[in-house]
Amino acid sequence: MEIIELKERENLTADPKAKMIYARFKTFLKEINEKNLPDETVRTINQKIEELNAVPVSGNSFKRPLLKKQQQITKLLEQGYKIVPKNYYRNLWLVLGMSVFGIPIGAAYGASMGNMGLLSIGLPIGMAIGIAVGSGMDKKAFKDGRQLNVELKGGMC
Repeated sequence: MEIIELKERENLTADPKAKMIYARFKTFLKEINEKNLPDETVRTINQKIEELNAVPVSGNSFKRPLLKKQQQITKLLEQGYKIVPKNYYRNLWLVLGMSVFGIPIGAAYGASMGNMGLLSIGLPIGMAIGIAVGSGMDKKAFKDGRQLNVELKGGMC
């Protein structure tokens, strides 16, 4: 079973950012189509594309539903099959590293120095840890053949 095509939109030429997101989404769908996915998953993805094709708006107001469907499909593939786009885990763990590692490190450092204003010192440390963890997971996904050859920007997870 194949993934259906995304309907062409004429008004996207007026907004270069929307046009870029649209082109990236089409590439994303093409990459997904090359993976051997079960028919049930392909039906679910096709349903989301049909919902997107039914959206009457175009241009700048089309970006929001496009990014929302992109996020839903990405989450479906990641949770069900661990198939992810390039730098998915890096971008996810960048934020997680800041909150999970950075804030506690900064709090400990600030408490040890007696100045809680130093709390923010832990954020870049946590960010670096998160990027390292996420990049390692991305490399593993690439090595296992679970990475799509497209990088999604502007609305992931």
